[in-house]
Amino acid sequence: MKYHIEPNTVQETLVIPLMTRKVCSEKYPDLFNDEEAARICGSLDYDFSSREKLMNSTAGLFGALEVAQRQFDLLYEVKDYLKKHPKAAVVNLGCGLDDTFRKADNGLCLGYNVDFPDVIQIRKDILPDKERELSLGYDLNDYTWMDRINASEGAVFIASGVFYYLKTFRVKELLKAMSERFPGGVIAFDACNSFGAGMMRHTWLKEAGITDVKAYFSLDDENDLNFWSERFSSVTSKSYMRGYRDIYPRLGLIYKIMVQFCDRFVNMKIIRIEFRKDRLF
Repeated sequence: MKYHIEPNTVQETLVIPLMTRKVCSEKYPDLFNDEEAARICGSLDYDFSSREKLMNSTAGLFGALEVAQRQFDLLYEVKDYLKKHPKAAVVNLGCGLDDTFRKADNGLCLGYNVDFPDVIQIRKDILPDKERELSLGYDLNDYTWMDRINASEGAVFIASGVFYYLKTFRVKELLKAMSERFPGGVIAFDACNSFGAGMMRHTWLKEAGITDVKAYFSLDDENDLNFWSERFSSVTSKSYMRGYRDIYPRLGLIYKIMVQFCDRFVNMKIIRIEFRKDRLF
């Protein structure tokens, strides 16, 4: 039996990123090959037709490209960290139905998927934990989730499309707490500037029912992060669409213009923060 997805629920919001990865694998097989996304979509009782129609539009397909490329970028960061710390914890914050750990699994590392309890329950139905993988139902602002992470061999954290839903001071407090708790760890996450966040507020954030929109996270200058904590040893960034592999030459003219717009005016980037290895307490 197929797993039923109820429209206009949290279940549906979890399915959309899967659809984008499936669509991109079909449209751009030389760039994306996500068989797992296609498999999961095929196991769901859900009417994909309206969403697929939207994603076949110019704007819709570009949005799908952004989501798929974001996973590629964050997967790169995970694999890069595992080269030096093969037994590290790979922690996916606000995981939804993302399977980055499984894509990065080297047979030695540990995987943790953290999200709200209701999301984790759905995840366990659709993507049951495998060996060395543990899904944890927590609000990220409840720092007790950190107690569940075995970071004795290092830790790499990713947050994909998550921090936009948090107020800036919450993101700051969370990153500071993580830097103190996980010395030598790394976090990679996506961010855009206040102009880009404003665009989001009028599209998918509004649809999600978020009303206190002026307070939510954006980043006009990543150098500001250097002043958030003395526990940050390094803050770097790369372009969302061109920093990890340059897909620009493989796109048509309209999408090339969109990529330039996102780089120049929205400042879409992947931010990487390294935590100091030594403890200050």
